[in-house]
Amino acid sequence: MENHNHSRRQFVRNGLLLTAALPVSRLLGSTDSSYKAGAAVPAAVPLHWLHEQAFTAANVTWGTPWPAGAVRADTSFVLQAANDTQHAVQSWPLAYWPDGSLKWSGHAAAALPEKDWQLLPGKTSPATTLHIKETATEIVVSTGIITCRFLRKGNEVISGIQRGSQTIAAQGQLVLLHQDQPSDAAEGTTRTTSFNGLIRSVIVEQQGPVRGVIKIEGTHNRPADGKQLLPFVLRFYFYSNSEAIRIVHTIVYDGNEYEDFVKGIGIRFSVPMQGELHNRHIRFSGEDNGVFAEAVRGITGLRRDAGKDARAAQVRGEAVANAAALPAPVGEHLQLVPAFGDYTLLQSSSEAFEIRKRTKQGYTWLQAATGHRATGLAYTGSASGGLAFGIRNFWQSHPGQLDIRGADRDSATVTLWAWAADAPAMDLRFYHDGLGQDDFVKQREGLDITYEDYEPGFGTPHGVARTSEFQLWALAATPSAVAFSELAQQLSHPPVLICMPAYLHSVGVFGNNWSLPDRSTAAKTRIEAQLDFYFNYYKKQVEQRHWYGFWNYGDVMHAYDTDRHVWRYDVGGYAWDNSELSTDLWLWYYFLRTGRTDVFRMAEAMTRHTGEVDVHHIGRFAPLGSRHNVLHWGCSAKQLRISTAANRRFYFYLTADERTGDLMREQVNAAHTLVTIQPGRKLGGQKSAPPAPPATTTKAQISFGTDWGAIAAAWFTEWERTGDKKIKQKLENSMTTIASQPLGFFAGGAVMDLDTGRYELSNETHPVAPHLNAVFGLTEICAELVQHLSVPAFEKAWVQYCTLYNAPAAEQKAALGEPLTKNALRQGHARLTAYAAYRTGNKALAQRAWKEFYADDTTDPIAAIPQEQRINTPEVLQPIDEVSSISTNGVAQWALSAIQCLGLAGEALNQ
Repeated sequence: MENHNHSRRQFVRNGLLLTAALPVSRLLGSTDSSYKAGAAVPAAVPLHWLHEQAFTAANVTWGTPWPAGAVRADTSFVLQAANDTQHAVQSWPLAYWPDGSLKWSGHAAAALPEKDWQLLPGKTSPATTLHIKETATEIVVSTGIITCRFLRKGNEVISGIQRGSQTIAAQGQLVLLHQDQPSDAAEGTTRTTSFNGLIRSVIVEQQGPVRGVIKIEGTHNRPADGKQLLPFVLRFYFYSNSEAIRIVHTIVYDGNEYEDFVKGIGIRFSVPMQGELHNRHIRFSGEDNGVFAEAVRGITGLRRDAGKDARAAQVRGEAVANAAALPAPVGEHLQLVPAFGDYTLLQSSSEAFEIRKRTKQGYTWLQAATGHRATGLAYTGSASGGLAFGIRNFWQSHPGQLDIRGADRDSATVTLWAWAADAPAMDLRFYHDGLGQDDFVKQREGLDITYEDYEPGFGTPHGVARTSEFQLWALAATPSAVAFSELAQQLSHPPVLICMPAYLHSVGVFGNNWSLPDRSTAAKTRIEAQLDFYFNYYKKQVEQRHWYGFWNYGDVMHAYDTDRHVWRYDVGGYAWDNSELSTDLWLWYYFLRTGRTDVFRMAEAMTRHTGEVDVHHIGRFAPLGSRHNVLHWGCSAKQLRISTAANRRFYFYLTADERTGDLMREQVNAAHTLVTIQPGRKLGGQKSAPPAPPATTTKAQISFGTDWGAIAAAWFTEWERTGDKKIKQKLENSMTTIASQPLGFFAGGAVMDLDTGRYELSNETHPVAPHLNAVFGLTEICAELVQHLSVPAFEKAWVQYCTLYNAPAAEQKAALGEPLTKNALRQGHARLTAYAAYRTGNKALAQRAWKEFYADDTTDPIAAIPQEQRINTPEVLQPIDEVSSISTNGVAQWALSAIQCLGLAGEALNQ
């Protein structure tokens, strides 16, 4: 092909112009799109790296959306650089448009250089192909550089990693330390025992020329008595011509929180050690590109000089002459120089780490180094190679620990502790004794005073999960300080390819209800500034309030205490937010508009947290989530509005992350849990909890708001991922029978047949519109349902709800027979009015939406950019920036309303 010398700006602009030339019907994703086998496809989709960082080559997986009707599901793709260089891509479908054309595709590329790329239809093969071989007893993965073996049974989750003929690591096992008492129990009363991972299944989840995924499921087993604890899911990711292995590690807590205290959890490998002790090397990454580098037996700093060249080579990690070849005073007495075989990096909090070493067990530790925030990468090996290993979000997910033991022996043992073994054991017990709330009336009183929905037996962590990410590199030599630092940066900020916001918007994904930033008028500029302010403020609050830790990282707090100048971390239902009023959606829509790296990373962390920690994945509450509380799992309100797939879809489609796909699929049959776990049992004026129906029934009372919104998100996502006609039929059944209610959405809810998705007719005679109905993703998912499915009666019912919720009382009475009451959050609901205006073309409704947006909201009045106030010591423990009027509920709803009003009715602003 002819070589064109395009600038980066021209390259990106050309890709956008090619996309802009597509027919408007395709960009809107209309259900009327006529997909044909020979339909034209976009010439190129511009991609950019999320992080502006230098790297020589990267393994990357990402998702790309396509206009409706434009791309066949079996289309192959290539990456092309500005100079027409092409790079091989492995591709697979993630979602389909209703006509069967490709909506989202997943892609993987290996050893991809840092440059601008375009994705376009085409075919090319990688220079080196990844191979996976399966037998009855094992699975062998060969990338072209390394070979890894997985046994189908036993407790070795990865039996060996070889580079050429050299074994880099072996005997990979999961490790779990169990403690039978909390760490603050009386001295001498605790007993610690060890578990290892017991494999139940090993499958090849993906096999291609570029990328392969091995999935292992099992549980931790105590050999002494066979006790099993903490089911796990492991995924190992491989790329062609790569020395790296990514591991996604998920555990589910299934113990008794009053008896089963996790003292440590992680994965362990044996690393063969070669060469003399002065040619064996240890590396740890600190912060700000800092590297701790030492040899097992040092030849620097001795009374007798080993020679300048030898000392310099050892510091660099290069081979040094054997002992006999060193200057006599050193070489002859090298055995008298202590060899340090054991090392530990411990990140005990988000604010401090330490590195210590010792010669061997039974002798004291020396403090080798301390610091603030370690990036969490280590290495052990020699000049001829070794293993680099690390934990992503190391300091953010404290306590974390990296151990190296026996580096002075023939084989070292390395352990990646997702929960540090040297930290106190996890204490997941509830934080109070119930305070006498032993009946329904007292629990209602507690809810009234602290906003905590307490009920005995409901504040359990049973079934909550945690996903961690590990990374391994099987290296051919001890890395230089610069190379090691670059690996640490890749561990902390894995390369991500992202479509440009303009392209994402043009394709019409995620509802057609958002727009790109627009500062063309003073009013729009002020809204954009306020959107920026809110994100930047919460980003700052994460840092200033230290919202980090294994179980906490990714969440934010719910409400603020102006008297103490703290978020209400210890007040019942006001502490951790747990996705209340759609914080997840706010961050993701804000990212779609801006493409900001820091927004993506905050939204990513929240998606990981809220999908795992805030949801029960096994047990009586599965797969429901827990409402906001001092403990993430502490509230007795177990609800679909927290576990909803609506909050996970963005990350899944942008990154093709398999674990997030699991979480969304968990929700497909979630409605069945509502038979016995009813979300609204403490609402209204009842004096006792309603009796639970028998678990055998196939019917349940399902609200049209937070319940059905979550169900619809799960069914819709499963349908667009798989094309499952049965799921689509259930979804359409539910939509049709909502529309057939005499009061439509204003009936509030009805009994659903869970097998068919059909609602019975409600006997409700008064219109109801609970203010939380539409603020947990219902608004956003309905926009997609109307976009993708042709159910005119449903669209009419939904547009009626959007039109009337904020309407004047007279209009409500005329349409419904009586006006609505208690329809709060009017500012947040302005986006519903804007949607009704968009669907009907009613300009008066568009202007009304902006009046509602700017009107004072009686619940959360946020009408202007708040003023930060600096609070200094000694009034507070540490200086902090405070906005006393702020609440996460208000910010999330203001931001979503602002984004969608701009996207749906932006032309009416200031008219």
